[in-house]
Amino acid sequence: MKSYKNIFSSRYSKLSGSVLLVMLTSSLFACGQADSIEAAAVSDTSAMQNEPTAVMTVANLNPELLKNVSATVYKDANCGCCKEWISHAEDNGMSTTAQDVKDLAVFKQRYGVPNDMRSCHTAVTTDGYVFEGHVPAKYVAQFLANPPAQALGLAVPGMPIGSPGMEYQNKFDPYQVMQMNKDGSSEVYADIDSPQQQL
Repeated sequence: MKSYKNIFSSRYSKLSGSVLLVMLTSSLFACGQADSIEAAAVSDTSAMQNEPTAVMTVANLNPELLKNVSATVYKDANCGCCKEWISHAEDNGMSTTAQDVKDLAVFKQRYGVPNDMRSCHTAVTTDGYVFEGHVPAKYVAQFLANPPAQALGLAVPGMPIGSPGMEYQNKFDPYQVMQMNKDGSSEVYADIDSPQQQL
């Protein structure tokens, strides 16, 4: 039989782990980590000069790619990586209106973004498609050219290093672009294994 002390200890560990997870998730969603990454990148330019620059940005710089697309981007006012993603979208022709909101969860719920697909910002096009997080402009254009009937939009859950708006030195973490469906399900839309696949 477990002692009172052991039971309390076990429950406390689980509780503090949950609290830590919530705190970490909250700070990631506010892009605090992205802001510190950006600051480190600025202060470490000397180290970056010796590395290839091809991976430094994933901006396609194709103003024709999304030139007929308009979207409202819901984000936290202090989110640096959200601003970088907006720049990426605008560089590729998208017309954006940024709205700083206090409770992002309200908008994610309103537009049907499942909990496991969430990131730091939510872009909603004028025709109602949702692009959650750091989705490359290339895939936004590809999706909008032929949207699947059951699809709500695309998502890049979390904030993968090396995705548009999350560039840091020459680092890149492979990630997936997910298709969000109207019934709440999701499926892989694209596997991104290299920075070049984003262009």
